[in-house]
Amino acid sequence: MKRVSGVTVRKRLVTVFLCGLAFFLIMCIRLGYVQFVIGDELYQRAEELWQRDIPLEPERGKILDRNGEVLVKNVSAPSVMVVPRQVKNPQKTAEALASILDMSYEKAYQYVTKNAAVERIHPEGRKLNENQVFKLQELNMPGVYIAEDSKRSYPYDDMLSHILGFTGIDNQGLAGIELFYDEKLSGKRGSLSFFSDAKGKKLTDYAEIYNPPEDGLDLKLTIDLDIQKIIERELDLAEEKYNPDGALAIAVDPDTGEVLAMDSRPNFHPANYQSVDPKVYNRNLPVWSTYEPGSTFKIITLAAALEEGLVDLENDHFHDPGYIEVDGATLHCWRRGGHGSQTYLEVVQNSCNPGFVNLGQKLGKEKLFSYIKKFGFGKKTGIDLQGEGKGILFKEENVGPVELATTAFGQGVSVTPIQQVMAVAAAVNGGYLYQPYVAKEWLDPVTGEVIESQKPVLRERIISRETSEKIRKALESVVAKGTGRGAYVEGYRVGGKTGTAQKVGKDGKYMSNNHIVSFIGFAPADDPELVVYLAIDNPKNTVQFGGVVAAPIVGNIMSDSLRALGVEERTTGLAKKYQWPDQPMVEVPDLIGLSKDELSRYLLNLSIDEDGEGNYVIDQTPEPGKKVEQGSTIRILLGEKN
Repeated sequence: MKRVSGVTVRKRLVTVFLCGLAFFLIMCIRLGYVQFVIGDELYQRAEELWQRDIPLEPERGKILDRNGEVLVKNVSAPSVMVVPRQVKNPQKTAEALASILDMSYEKAYQYVTKNAAVERIHPEGRKLNENQVFKLQELNMPGVYIAEDSKRSYPYDDMLSHILGFTGIDNQGLAGIELFYDEKLSGKRGSLSFFSDAKGKKLTDYAEIYNPPEDGLDLKLTIDLDIQKIIERELDLAEEKYNPDGALAIAVDPDTGEVLAMDSRPNFHPANYQSVDPKVYNRNLPVWSTYEPGSTFKIITLAAALEEGLVDLENDHFHDPGYIEVDGATLHCWRRGGHGSQTYLEVVQNSCNPGFVNLGQKLGKEKLFSYIKKFGFGKKTGIDLQGEGKGILFKEENVGPVELATTAFGQGVSVTPIQQVMAVAAAVNGGYLYQPYVAKEWLDPVTGEVIESQKPVLRERIISRETSEKIRKALESVVAKGTGRGAYVEGYRVGGKTGTAQKVGKDGKYMSNNHIVSFIGFAPADDPELVVYLAIDNPKNTVQFGGVVAAPIVGNIMSDSLRALGVEERTTGLAKKYQWPDQPMVEVPDLIGLSKDELSRYLLNLSIDEDGEGNYVIDQTPEPGKKVEQGSTIRILLGEKN
């Protein structure tokens, strides 16, 4: 029998001890690494295995007008979430959900038995009404949770629909401002978390974790709700009266580029966008549509000719026989027989095509197209709305004498309404071309503090202040004495220009008796605070002229909008030249103190509405000196002299 020496035993014991010590040290290091280095990560992974999250949607930012009036807000519209492993009676739960949510039993059963941690019932379980929420809460079914959610609400119904746009079922922006500024409006999602075992049973020893959502920022627009209401009213009246193929209107502040109002027809309700043709909500006509502008474009030709010093409006003359020959083509004036001999100021007043062809010829191709591009045509304005067009211009190498002539009076070139508005704003504000915008300020949804604000963006100085002043005076004469008399507003100095644009058919030829009639106006003419553009596409049962259809509508918009802005009336300015069948306005006489017997000789062109008892007039409406239409009613209060 082999004997083992004590030395060998000791060596073996030492070896075992060292191995054990090494193993112990390794385990200690490993435990220390797990505990102190990756412990948090492992704990987090474990929590993720146990944790179940119910998402909490943030409140989307409200949209306000420039004065703080709410245009878009949120209303509660909760959603249903299901934790299938916590459902104790799948059949009964599915029956209840199917009944309350108006869905099939089979689909509901699939949700409550699905192999998933948390399942959202979509779309039947989204945006619930109060009655549905009450029934679900009353049943208190295990595994069924109600998650807070919201949907957009529109206090003014379909007003501003094309600018505001709309959101989808997940509160994501899909059109308009909602899409353009979706990231800032949407906020960040939160959650309500609980812990469960591998079978999905809720662990009561662990508290629920609430991670609050971060609400989106509120957005204050440049829109003035009062002016917007006026434009909406006038567009509705125009639709009813003329049954047009379309209509649009824009109002801007010429000194900043802020859009004060904008809308178009046909219209839609943002909450029901799915019920209308996508062409209606995908086409915001004031920024999307392109068409030949017609005579409103003559303002650009006029500005270029004046800036280049090529014409004196009052001293230079042009003879219009009713047409002009250009390179073998005959271009006609809208007035048969022409306007005869006239100053260039009268050329502007009469919107004389041959006269503007002459101005275009004086400028030449290079200069005219240089100004057209400086005024922003042929490129996007940069407005913060989706779907903006850039229009179509002739390539200069393809411009011959005829193309130059037609461009000078607004034919053969396509522009967008927003381009026209900003170009004319530049022509009358001293020559400054601004970038239009609709987002004015971003506000903290809790404190209302301004976080970010948009400043006016000046793109280019185009013409001098002196040229701009000449343009304003010329266009004021158009409204007082020329084709734009329908836009004349008593008490305010209004300038503007009519437009009657031919439309091109599918065959590439101009259509007959199918025009876009328009008017662009500004006021006060000596210091513009408002520029308004209105276009009516193919008005029915009327003479299709901008001066007949569009000018009076812009006059109504101007009259009410200037008063809404607090612009004081002025007695100075050009007097309106009346033509049959127009009737001059009548100045209201001072009737206070007169006896009833004396009234008849003061009210030849006015009617009277009496109130009170007595023999003398002690008060009247309208006030003395106010000009009203012939036949208007003057209300008087009768009493006795003190």
